[in-house]
Amino acid sequence: MSAPALAAITVSDLSKNFGHFQAVKGISFTVAPGEIVGFLGPNGAGKTTTIKMITGLLKITSGTVLIGGLDNRKHLAAIKKKLGYMSQKFSLYPLLTAMENIEFFGGISGLPPAELRLHMARMEEQVASDILGQKIQDVPPGIRQKVALFVCLMPEPEIILLDEPTSGVDPEARRLFWNELYGLKKHGKTLLVSTHNLDEAEYCDRIIIIHNGEIVACGEPEELLRQKGKVNIEELFKDAIQEHGQN
Repeated sequence: MSAPALAAITVSDLSKNFGHFQAVKGISFTVAPGEIVGFLGPNGAGKTTTIKMITGLLKITSGTVLIGGLDNRKHLAAIKKKLGYMSQKFSLYPLLTAMENIEFFGGISGLPPAELRLHMARMEEQVASDILGQKIQDVPPGIRQKVALFVCLMPEPEIILLDEPTSGVDPEARRLFWNELYGLKKHGKTLLVSTHNLDEAEYCDRIIIIHNGEIVACGEPEELLRQKGKVNIEELFKDAIQEHGQN
């Protein structure tokens, strides 16, 4: 009998303090290889703080994060090769053009020039060249989102962390973006996607609801709805938040 696959992400008793304020309070969860997990919560719930600790961008106060079994405090260089990260603000330089951003981030990722030119050609197949030649601050939010995801994926990461990637884009752009995420899943990628758009939960294999730095619900959307006797994610979310506030 073969051994079970290592979790792509294992978070154990993870906490983060900022002075006397505890932003994340000893949370634990796993993300399986090839899974899309939605990280749901209101603004200020601790989603971004958690994701930044997973990536190593933010120092952990206590607890552990394992990426494919590797501790991110001991093996960060190796882990960075496995991870792709798209931040809330899309991580792009506003005064560079879309194509200049791709060229810049491809360069610092260490892509060989021939491979970088291939990526740039692929981008030109997806977005009109006149738009790619504009400063990124001047292009529509949906295009900025597309470029940011493209930049995130250029190093071919196994695990992709997306922090509020659909914030500020219209419903059609959100739908198209999730179609791209499904395509990544089909190619074996693992995704952790934070959002406060509750309708996006239906796209996920599992959801984690976080409030005030604590996990208040975790599981497959349909199973959680059945367990709690709720008809939709909005009801489930409101009930979980309210119940947590009373504890």
